[in-house]
Amino acid sequence: MNNPRALILCTGNSCRSHMAEGILREAAGDILDVQSAGSKPAGYVHPKAIQVMDEIGIDISNHRSKPMEEFLDRNVETVITVCGHADQACPVFPGQVRRHHWGFEDPAHATGSEEEILEKFRQVRDQIALVFRAYAAGLRQTAVRADS
Repeated sequence: MNNPRALILCTGNSCRSHMAEGILREAAGDILDVQSAGSKPAGYVHPKAIQVMDEIGIDISNHRSKPMEEFLDRNVETVITVCGHADQACPVFPGQVRRHHWGFEDPAHATGSEEEILEKFRQVRDQIALVFRAYAAGLRQTAVRADS
């Protein structure tokens, strides 16, 4: 049996959505097919996103920036937007049952020293981790109750 697909959307699909994809895949990849995409993909995964995810033991270096249209002909049970622009541009996907919007600041717009910019990436990563790990825990609780 295939796991239900969760699609995480952001505008550029270069930072936030990839961090969320990596964290949710780590937390619930055994019960969800976790993917990410963008409404206007940047064409790359931000190197600082890769770096700060590596700091917590999650490798997203093989992720690729992809357009949300790549998923329009696939069943997507849950769509989660992590930025306001993607939320506004989000179409309805085949099989979509749930939609969530959890907005996070874009660390790619951070300014300052190299360390200050990295700290912003870490802050956003940690905020994403709190939300998506809690979401995964809720999914697991719901699954346990359904099996009881």
